Amino acid sequence: MTIPKISDHRIKGEILRILRQDQKATAESLLCREVRITPESLRKQILELQEAGYEIQTSDNGFQLIHEPDNPYPWEFPGREPFIHYFKELPSTMDVARKMAGNGCPDFTVVISEFQSTGRGRLQRTWHSDAGGLYFTIVLRPRLAPVHSHCINFAASLVLAKVLQRIFQVDAKVKWPNDILVNELKLSGMLSEMGIEANRLSYVNIGIGINVNNDPTEKEPNAISLKKLLGTRIDRRRLLSSFLDDFQTMLSVTPLENIIPQWKQHTMTIGRHVKIVTIKESYEGFARDVSDSGALILEQKDGSLIEVIYGDCFHG
Repeated sequence: MTIPKISDHRIKGEILRILRQDQKATAESLLCREVRITPESLRKQILELQEAGYEIQTSDNGFQLIHEPDNPYPWEFPGREPFIHYFKELPSTMDVARKMAGNGCPDFTVVISEFQSTGRGRLQRTWHSDAGGLYFTIVLRPRLAPVHSHCINFAASLVLAKVLQRIFQVDAKVKWPNDILVNELKLSGMLSEMGIEANRLSYVNIGIGINVNNDPTEKEPNAISLKKLLGTRIDRRRLLSSFLDDFQTMLSVTPLENIIPQWKQHTMTIGRHVKIVTIKESYEGFARDVSDSGALILEQKDGSLIEVIYGDCFHG
């Protein structure tokens, strides 16, 4: 399916908004008047919505929305339509976002894909992107020095944990550096990369994978999905919309120096034995704290403290 041009996204959103207000069929004349389009244009939009998975019944009385998918199409995010780029399948949303960032796309551009053929985790691991999950990358253009870029990562994981707690009442916790766990099982992972120009950040891209309606346990036994946790299908549109709104708000109102202290209130890494694995080496010790620079402060067996800047963290 080809995603319609941006100018059509708002029209589709308006049509759906009106159809959702009535359990009965909505007259064609009413829809045309409210959306300000011709009957021919309306029928074209209805057909494209049907092709996108919306079950819209057509009769002499008009149009009735019977069932709708939870696909995060651009028109499902009022006000964000020009910034949402939806794909049925990509090798990786990070790859597309990097190209878009290099071509000057605006702040808070979002690249979403239903499937990723080469989704990545940390340390070049594979992120299995099966049907029903939520896979996206946000292009950010913060006015920050590169040394402060880590604050964006911590803010993203903090906001996602709080959104999951608020909407679904699950005990979502952050694991250093930015995974989300529930009951010690991985619900979400994040990656980030940045571009630098003239010693300032040109962009920071945050790639996020969330296990929503997929079942990751066959390939990742230490993972969990929201559907499995709650026993019901989850509306991915609602989850993504809430995250984007809250993340954008946090970045606009929260001072940088407050992000990591807030993050610590929701972590399950500090105060336990951990193992940190990097490409070349590994460390073990007691996680004492996270520094203002985002490094994990690790107490080793001999009592010495070291700061670990990056790596994959395994709780003991």
